[in-house]
Amino acid sequence: MRVPSAEDRSAWTAVDQPTIRALTDRARATLGTPWPTPLAHDFARFHRDGDRDTYEQAVWGRHRRLARAAALAAVTLDPVWLDEVTDGVILFCEQSTWSWPGHDDTRDRYGSVLPVTTDPCLDLGAGEVAADLSWIDHVLGAHLDGHVPGLRARIRFEVDRRVLTPFTERRDWHWLGLDGHVHNWNPWIHGNVLVATLALVDDPQRRQHLIGLVTEGLDRFGAALPADGAVDEGIQYWWYGACRYLEALEMLGVTAPKPAVLAYPHRVHLGGFWYVNHADGQARPSSEQPWHVLHRLARRYGDTEAEAHAAARRRPGEPVAHESPGLGYLLLALTDPVWAAARPGPSPLPRHVWFPSAQVLLARPEAGSPAGLTLAVKGGHNGENHNHNDVGSFIVARDGVPVLVDPGRPTYTAQTFGPHRYEIWTMRSSWHNTPTIRGAEQAPGREFAARAVTADDCSLTLDLAGAYPRDDIRGWVRSARLDRATGTITIRDSWELTPGAGPTVIHLVIAGEVTVSDGSAQAGGVTITWAPARPAPCTVVVRELDDPMLSSVWGDRLTRLDIDVTALGPVGTLELTVKETR
Repeated sequence: MRVPSAEDRSAWTAVDQPTIRALTDRARATLGTPWPTPLAHDFARFHRDGDRDTYEQAVWGRHRRLARAAALAAVTLDPVWLDEVTDGVILFCEQSTWSWPGHDDTRDRYGSVLPVTTDPCLDLGAGEVAADLSWIDHVLGAHLDGHVPGLRARIRFEVDRRVLTPFTERRDWHWLGLDGHVHNWNPWIHGNVLVATLALVDDPQRRQHLIGLVTEGLDRFGAALPADGAVDEGIQYWWYGACRYLEALEMLGVTAPKPAVLAYPHRVHLGGFWYVNHADGQARPSSEQPWHVLHRLARRYGDTEAEAHAAARRRPGEPVAHESPGLGYLLLALTDPVWAAARPGPSPLPRHVWFPSAQVLLARPEAGSPAGLTLAVKGGHNGENHNHNDVGSFIVARDGVPVLVDPGRPTYTAQTFGPHRYEIWTMRSSWHNTPTIRGAEQAPGREFAARAVTADDCSLTLDLAGAYPRDDIRGWVRSARLDRATGTITIRDSWELTPGAGPTVIHLVIAGEVTVSDGSAQAGGVTITWAPARPAPCTVVVRELDDPMLSSVWGDRLTRLDIDVTALGPVGTLELTVKETR
């Protein structure tokens, strides 16, 4: 394990002081106050009103407080922080379940809306607690033995019965990927099981058995990664999937050629803190992402562009990390002197990116600069992980900031991953930059996909007809193109429908203040025009945002323009042009 134990005083007395000061301020603000308490009725709410976030936020509050205390204990060896660590560890050990309400399968297995403690569920949440306790044992073990004898035995007991034993004895977990379907859960949980194994399992035979199972599981994830490095779950889940996979390989000591997926973050970077977002990803992820991990992995594989992208997030004199991503990440950042010394420079911002496996194109005027208009457009299908119905949707950014946008996702509830997912407005094609054809939106499922997809370094052309559950669409060909000579983006829709009725509307989702006039709109420093403007009237729909997952990215509202092309007939064309406002 890369992090030295607290016995190595030369390492822990040399850690970044701005980070320690910030951690100390936050830790002292909660010291002596009641710890966050995940309540039983909040766990049960998932099955009552769909709320899972209230319970989970209490759990994350415990994680953050314990992480602060553990880091400060390693640096100072102060009994105050060792006591705080002890309290946090025991609170987790006494917690009925480590799984999250939306993941626990006891309702299906036992009819219970509360966790069944005799049959622990091994999910993302359980893996996170096991990893935290394992890092604490690894870093502070000798000092805990002297300060609170017996605590480490309790850690081993709880991690074994809640995580390691369920991992080895129950092999029907969906995230194992035994059915061929793998997603971010696979490396996220396997990686945390690996941390627990390396830190807590002393028996050589059992240790090797666990490592073997972890390796098999990770191999299934690795085999499913496309050669072009695309992530169908989007930028946010790169951190929880591909990144976790590469970290686990590092812990195993596996060497391999430079993985294409390591480049994904900088290849979908728009500028600043903005990214091309698909599926459940946010266009502006949290600034507290563990950039030091990308920096370290990029150094390991010799990917200078990924390293530069990570270093662009480093701010000399500011903390090297935050506790929010997890204790392990905090400890790794604190003990990485290369990251602490990193100096920010420009992000690579490639001129052209094409992911054939996901059918995602990005084109900007010049490499290395977010200036001007950047186009991102996707084909793909509607059966992707964390899928939104968004075949043919596009994003336009000006100077790296999205103007024509993909809203992202709201706070997760029971509905999010249930049978009514596509009743959530952010998941529907009507709230992406796509058409609604004769009243029909796109449908979910892998079979609802783009056809006849062709791409070059500045454009993508595809037929959207197959994304709709109708048999009267002979074709709907969309061509999206960046003209680098003029800095203009053109979206051209040409359709052929059989005779029939029903309204056909092209949707444009826009961030910021929007001004609409006949055949044009202005927003975010761009002018959008469409032709023919008549007979193609435009109506404006304003969506007020009261969910912090959305409002923290877009502000108080998003605006949708609905361009009605019904009167253009069953065979027609509409051309949309986006230019910088002069």
